[in-house]
Amino acid sequence: MTTPFLEVQDLRVRAAGKELISGISFSAMPGRVMGLVGASGSGKSLTCLSVLDLLPEGLTMDGGILVEGVALDSRASRRNIRGRKVGMILQNPMSCFDPVFTIRTHFRETLAAHGMLGPDTDRRMLEALGEVGFADPGPVPGLYPFQMSGGMLQRVMVALALILEAPFLIADEPTTDLDTVAQARVLDLLAGLKCRRGMGMLLVTHDLGVIARLADDVAVMHQGGIIERGTVDDIFRSPRHDYTRELIATHLQFSGQYQGSHSHACHQAR
Repeated sequence: MTTPFLEVQDLRVRAAGKELISGISFSAMPGRVMGLVGASGSGKSLTCLSVLDLLPEGLTMDGGILVEGVALDSRASRRNIRGRKVGMILQNPMSCFDPVFTIRTHFRETLAAHGMLGPDTDRRMLEALGEVGFADPGPVPGLYPFQMSGGMLQRVMVALALILEAPFLIADEPTTDLDTVAQARVLDLLAGLKCRRGMGMLLVTHDLGVIARLADDVAVMHQGGIIERGTVDDIFRSPRHDYTRELIATHLQFSGQYQGSHSHACHQAR
C-alpha cells in the first residue's frame, strides 16, 4: 500500500481558547492533487499554515503531521520540510518577496539557506523559470518583484519550489487575486507539473471550478471541520452533505454543468 506523502491527524487550532479547527484528518497521496475546498473562514488556510509551522502569533495547534510516513513532532521538524520537501504558493505572492531585492537574489538566498548554492545556480534558475512558462527567462532574474504581475510572481514561486526539487506543493488560493488570463496560466502550470513531474499537491480553494480542473481527491471544510470527502467525481456527482450540495449548486448556477473527470488536464498541459 502506498504511503501518503502528507498526513494530517486530528488537527486542532485554537486562538484565545476558541477552537478554529476541530480535529480534522486527511491524507494526500504522492502524484495526486488533494483539494481542500470551502468558504472563506472555514479553516483551509490555517490548515496549510499549521503543516509548515507558519501560524500567526497567538494561535496554537495540536495533532499529528506526517510527511512520507515520518511524524513531524516539533516546530523545527515542520520548518525543516519547507522548500526541500514541500513548496508553497500563496494567494498574495507579492507579500512573499522583498521588494528591494531582485528575483536573482531571492533564488540565490533560497538556495544558500538550503545548502544548494553552486556554480550552476544561474543555469538551474533559468531552466526552472522556463519550465514555469517564461518564454524568455533571461531578463527575469534582474527584475524586482514590483516590476512583475501577480501571475508572474506566482510562477516564480513555483520555480523556487522546482529548483529546490520539492516533490510536493501546497497551493493556497493560487488564483484568487489574478485576472482571468493569469488564472488560466497558473492552473495550466500546476496541471503540467503534476503530469510531467508527478508532483503531489494540496490545493486549497473556495473555487469549485479550480477543484474540478485539478483535483483527484476532495475534502470539504465547513466551520473548522471536514464534513465530506471523496474523489472529485464522488463530490460532484453524489454529494452527501447539504452544505456540499449548496456549494455545487451555486457553482453550477454560474459556470454550467460539471464535465466529469478532469483527466483531459494532462492532455491540455502538454
